[in-house]
Amino acid sequence: MWSLLQIELYKISKRPRTYIAFIAIAGIVLIIQAAFKADPGYLNILLQNVDDTFAVDKGNVINGYFMCYMILNTLLIQVPILVALVAGDAISGEANMGTLRLLLTKPISRQKIIGVKFLASIIYTVALLVFMALLALFLSMIIFGTNDLLVFRSKNGESEILQITQDDVMWRYLAAFVYAAIALTVIAALALLLSVFAENSIGPIVATVCIVIVCTIISNLNVPIIDRTIKPWLFTSYLVGWKGFFYIAYDAENVPIKGSMENWASIRNSLFILFAHIGVFFGAAVFFFKKKDILS
Repeated sequence: MWSLLQIELYKISKRPRTYIAFIAIAGIVLIIQAAFKADPGYLNILLQNVDDTFAVDKGNVINGYFMCYMILNTLLIQVPILVALVAGDAISGEANMGTLRLLLTKPISRQKIIGVKFLASIIYTVALLVFMALLALFLSMIIFGTNDLLVFRSKNGESEILQITQDDVMWRYLAAFVYAAIALTVIAALALLLSVFAENSIGPIVATVCIVIVCTIISNLNVPIIDRTIKPWLFTSYLVGWKGFFYIAYDAENVPIKGSMENWASIRNSLFILFAHIGVFFGAAVFFFKKKDILS
């Protein structure tokens, strides 16, 4: 099993498209950091909806924690596309090169083969998130320093600012990145499933991106019947659930409760649904791959 995984990771490392995601993430993060370091006035754009409601000391807002939160809001919506570049190539890439039939002549079960490919996709996803954490969080902390984290959000049509003390932030980022890894594993499982049916890599990658885009649009529609019947079952409705770790709870005197979360039950439900999607997509991939006729 370990030897198979090493071989699969080596294959991933040899594909040029593997590094597209890392280059894209590095470019976006560094551009955002450079822009805010050169001109902190960009913060005015982000605060234009709360300036009339709250008196915000902008000098204390920009720090490493705030920059990371802002970057995650920007990037984690696009990262599923980058994950699909590798996971969508898992089976179809072998078929396209004509090596899939050769691979299946080895005394290795099809279930083990697809399991190793899925595990390699997960490792790639985690590596991508670790790279993002190093740049978006730790590099931002070096450049901008640390302070309390202010989280801006709209709740029930009203602007709201949540303040999290700096000694209560790091574990939230750790939890957020773990949640993001689980959410992106859903994308990897979906791309792997679609890869089973294709003879080239372009089809599964494009199909995964299209599914994510369509489902995201549906998830953002505010239509009551869709909210009740469709949206709760779409994995895209939970991709940004990591934000829940930064929605801190307050006591009766409106004092933030250190170490708390406003709605842990919602986060737990989101994780359950994401794991269910992983199980369904990967289970379907195993089922169809075991029945697949290899003609090339």
